[in-house]
Amino acid sequence: MTGHATEAPTPGPVTVTGATTAAADAAADNVKVRIRGLTKEFDVKGRSVTALQELDLDIPRGQFFMIVGPSGCGKTTLLRIMAHLDSPTRGEVEVRHSAEGRPENSMIFQGDSIFPWMTVWENASYGLRMRGVDKAEVRDTVGHYLDKTGLTDFKDCYPHQLSGGMRQRVSISRAFANDPDILLMDEPFSALDEQNKTLLQDELLRIWDETRKTVVFITHSVDEAVTLGDRIMVMTAHPGTAKAFVDVPFERPRDVLDLRHRPEYGEIVYEIWQQLRDEVSRSQQRDRAATTSSRRRFGR
Repeated sequence: MTGHATEAPTPGPVTVTGATTAAADAAADNVKVRIRGLTKEFDVKGRSVTALQELDLDIPRGQFFMIVGPSGCGKTTLLRIMAHLDSPTRGEVEVRHSAEGRPENSMIFQGDSIFPWMTVWENASYGLRMRGVDKAEVRDTVGHYLDKTGLTDFKDCYPHQLSGGMRQRVSISRAFANDPDILLMDEPFSALDEQNKTLLQDELLRIWDETRKTVVFITHSVDEAVTLGDRIMVMTAHPGTAKAFVDVPFERPRDVLDLRHRPEYGEIVYEIWQQLRDEVSRSQQRDRAATTSSRRRFGR
């Protein structure tokens, strides 16, 4: 059993037809995130730099969607646009709401994003308290997720009293407790050692299995993408767009360590690296060329 890779379609205009099949209608109804023609340009010292170019993407409800790509390909820019922390230059991003009163998204960042002056409990309950949720519901919900992440005994501690892995557990608890439509995760485990990373991946999968929320997760680790994801988008080097999509066929629930012993796991990792290798090489060549040009300009 191996993953199934499909090349991304050549970017072009979006065509809307009047008639669709029942299957197409059902698939459209199941789309949680719909992106069409997404382009993001930045002004850098008077010149335009394109971070994302004509990206088309559909993410179904409940899918654990992974994004991998070389540095500088626009992964974080894409996530920031989805979180409404940035706006596109052109194109559309639509997130379909499930229920009124529920936040559209919660974002877990690469570095510490919890409030240092708040306890574990106060951090984990922050979103619910800001929405004015009933105290009894806050108590039950936050208690549930602190228990799931092994933080119950540390609920009165402050972030400076916790390890890096434990602080990320607080971030995960806060995100799930807030019950968003989608979870956006920007390399949340990249700063952790391998042991803590593996433990948190396992915990994240256990918690996610309860809710099956739509997740968009950025990572530089192909192993992490295959371990966690249902589908993986491989992005091109700058300017970023979709190069290929790889379906991960492993059943759920998953055990992180058991999964990595399976021969099929290595085959899918290799397949993705094949898709990614040329893009990483292109990105490195462009960086070296830019560095050389800069040195010549300043006479170094």
